[in-house]
Amino acid sequence: MTSQTTIDTTGPGDKASAPSDPTPAGGLRGHPWFTLITVAVGVMMVALDGTIVAIANPAIQKDLGASFADVQWITNGYFLALAVSLITAGKLGDRFGHRQTFLIGVTGFAAASGAIGLSDSIATVVTFRVFQGLFGALLMPAALGLLRATFPAEKLNMAIGIWGMVIGASTAGGPILGGVLVEHVNWQSVFFINVPVGALALILGLLILTDHRAENAPRSFDVLGIVLLSGAMFCLVWALIKAPSWGWGDGKTWAFIAASVVGFALFAFWETKVREPLIPLGLFRSVPLSAGVVLMVLMAIAFMGGLFFVTFYLQNVHGMSPIDAGLHLLPLTGMMIVGSPLAGAMITKLGPRIPLAGGMLATAIAMYGMSTLKAGTGSLTMSIWFALLGLGLAPVMVGATEVIVGNAPLELSGVAGGLQQAAMQIGGSLGTAVLGAVMASKVDNDLPGNWKDAGLPPLSQSQLDQASEAVQVGVAPVPKGTPEAFAAKITSVAHDTFISGMSLASLVAAGVAAVAVLVALLTKRGQNADAGAGVGHI
Repeated sequence: MTSQTTIDTTGPGDKASAPSDPTPAGGLRGHPWFTLITVAVGVMMVALDGTIVAIANPAIQKDLGASFADVQWITNGYFLALAVSLITAGKLGDRFGHRQTFLIGVTGFAAASGAIGLSDSIATVVTFRVFQGLFGALLMPAALGLLRATFPAEKLNMAIGIWGMVIGASTAGGPILGGVLVEHVNWQSVFFINVPVGALALILGLLILTDHRAENAPRSFDVLGIVLLSGAMFCLVWALIKAPSWGWGDGKTWAFIAASVVGFALFAFWETKVREPLIPLGLFRSVPLSAGVVLMVLMAIAFMGGLFFVTFYLQNVHGMSPIDAGLHLLPLTGMMIVGSPLAGAMITKLGPRIPLAGGMLATAIAMYGMSTLKAGTGSLTMSIWFALLGLGLAPVMVGATEVIVGNAPLELSGVAGGLQQAAMQIGGSLGTAVLGAVMASKVDNDLPGNWKDAGLPPLSQSQLDQASEAVQVGVAPVPKGTPEAFAAKITSVAHDTFISGMSLASLVAAGVAAVAVLVALLTKRGQNADAGAGVGHI
C-alpha cells in the first residue's frame, strides 16, 4: 500500500471539511457556549489532577507505608499514560466521534479517581493513576475537537481562550485546593472530589454535546502506527523521567533516547505507506502548524521547567505552607484567568503572530526576573514576576492551540488536539528533566566551595552527595543535634546554593522563551479555522 493521505485546505467552501450533522439552530443540545461549559468541567478535572496530587503525596506515603520511589510513580504513572496515549486518543475521537470519547473519558477518569480514594495499597493507587492518565488522554483532545466543530471561526479564539483559562486556573489552583483538603479532610478527598465533578460533566455531556463527524473522517485504524508511535513516546518520556536518577551520562538513559529516535523514524516511514495513517505527515507541510507544535514544546519547557523550582523556593527557602505557596502563585493564576479571554479577542482581531511573539517575550522577561530572586526577596517583587509570567503565557496557551487545531482539517481535529497536548506534556517533561540537570550540575559545582568558605566541617563524598540532593530542592541538610550557630550557617549555604542553581535554570528557561519568540513569527491564523463557520448558534 503506497497511497498517501492528502490534506485539503481549500477553506470554507470545502465540503469535506464541513460537519456531516450541523448543530441545531437553538436549544441546549449543540449550543456552542453550553458545549464550552461542559468540556471545561471535564478538562478541569484532568488539569487539577496534574498538581493537586503532589500536595497529597507525603500523606499517601505515610498512610500506606510507601517508599519515595513508590510515591514518585503516583505522578510518573499518570504522566506516562497520559503522554503516550494522547495522539492515539485523538484519533479515536476522529473515528468514533468526540462526544463519545469525551463521555467515556469523563466517566473513566471519575471512576478511577474514586477507586484511588478507596485504595489501601500503593500498588493499587499507582494502577488506577495509570487508568486516570489513559482516560484523561481520551478527554483532552476530544474537548478541543468539540470546540473546533461547534464554534464558528470568529468565536473559536475566544472559546479556546476560556478553555485555556480553565486549564491555567485549575493547574495553578491545584496546590491551594490540595493543601486545604489534605490539611482539613484527608488525602483520599483529593481524589474523591473528582467523582461529583465527573458526574456533573457526564450529565451535561449527555444533555448538551452533539456528535460532529467530518464526511471524510477516518474509517480504519493504523494499528502498526499506533504501536510504533506509542513505543517511541514511551521510550522518550521514560528516559526523561528516569534521567534525574540514572544520570544524563548513563548508558540506560541514552539507550531509551536512541530507541525513541529509531521508533519515531520507523513511524514516519510507515506513515508514508499506510492508506489511512495515524498522523498524516502532510499535516507538517503546514509551516504554521509545525511552528505551533514547536512553540508549545518551548513554552512548556520554559514554563513548567522554570516553575518546578518555584514551589521548592517558596516552601523550603521561604518556609511557606503548601496553602501559602499556592496563594503566592495567585498573581500568575489571576493573570492567566484575565489574560486568556483577552488574548483570544486580540488574536481574533490581529491574528496570532504578534500576540504569540509578545507573550513569549513577556515570558522570557519574567523568567529572567525570576533568576534575580534571592532568599530575602519580598512578596511584592515575586508577585510582579509571577503576574508577568501569567500575562505572557495566556496568549501562547490560546494562540498556539488555535494555530495547531485551526491549521488541521476538521476530520483531523482530534489528532491535532492530541498533538497540542502531547507537545505540552513532552515540553514539560523536557523542561523538568533538562533544567533539573542544570540545577543539579550547578549545585554539585558550587556546594563544596560554599561549604568550605562558610568554615563548616569537611564532608565525606557520600555526605556531600546526600547534602547536594537535599540542596537541589532547597532543603538545608542540618543533622539532628547541630548547634544553632552551625545550623544557621548550613541553612544559609544551602539556600544560597539552591538559589544560584535556580537562577541559572531560570536563565536557561528565559533563553528558551527567547528562541520561542522567533518561532512565533512563523505562525498564522488557521487556514481551516473558518471551516466550521456558520455551524452552531451563538
